[in-house]
Amino acid sequence: MQTILGAGGPIGTELAKALTVYTGNIRLVSRNPKRVNPEDELLAGDLLDYAVVDEAVKGSEVVYLTIGFPYDHKVWERNWPKLISDVIKACKEHDCKLVFFDNAYMYDKDKLDCITESTPVNPSSKKGQVRARIAEMIMQEVWTGKLTALIARSADFYGPGIENNSLLIETVFKPIYKGKKAIWLGSAKYKHSFTYTPDAGKATALLGNTEDAYNQVWHLPTAPNPFTGKQWINEIARQMDRKPGYLSVPKWMVWFMGLFMPIMRETVEMMYQYNRDFVFDSSKFRERFGWQATSCKQAIREIIKADYQKK
Repeated sequence: MQTILGAGGPIGTELAKALTVYTGNIRLVSRNPKRVNPEDELLAGDLLDYAVVDEAVKGSEVVYLTIGFPYDHKVWERNWPKLISDVIKACKEHDCKLVFFDNAYMYDKDKLDCITESTPVNPSSKKGQVRARIAEMIMQEVWTGKLTALIARSADFYGPGIENNSLLIETVFKPIYKGKKAIWLGSAKYKHSFTYTPDAGKATALLGNTEDAYNQVWHLPTAPNPFTGKQWINEIARQMDRKPGYLSVPKWMVWFMGLFMPIMRETVEMMYQYNRDFVFDSSKFRERFGWQATSCKQAIREIIKADYQKK
């Protein structure tokens, strides 16, 4: 049995598809789980309730934590440490291995031009501080030999079939398709990595089913030498046969928009990722498994084919 806590989101869905290579026993857990594969076992419940976590983890060999909470640092500060503590407790109780799907918010903002697994952890945002704390909670248990776990990290993601969960989809793909200007946070002259969700799902499944991958941090496959913001916009527009117009939104404008839009208010502290090159390096994964990430051009092509050509 391999169990996904927080099924139904972009990563959980791709992961469920990928796990069929390794097992026919997949359990999906969320408030309202829906089958991805015909034989999936469903368990509905609130993962902030320890009884639900305990029941979900019971009988599992590998547990994948892919849940996403609302993009609000206060929610993160309240929910993430409790959930991680409960999941660790349940995994230790039932002797399960843990795979935690993580992001890159905890890394030092002055070391983002080549982010590897050894880049210093020095968060400059409240949300980054939460991510650093919960990653340390997991690895502390690993270091003391009490838990078998790994952390799989991703850059901000994009992929087919995503609604309201990808910044690149919402601010570039959708407006360009509608003939409007794209929105780019900060300056479009800097490189910016995005992780393709089908790659992330397949790679997370592979890591979870590789014994020597545990007890360490992995960066999930992400295309090397990423586009600049302007190149992302131009390539997406080219493949859609649209004009590549865009508006660069400076930090002060994001702050102003935040007076009326909570999501923008929460985005202000993350603007540092867009005023410098943000290059997410996954060479450790590539060298271990010999697997190349989907190129930016190919990923764009697949997203357009899946979500825009049929409209």
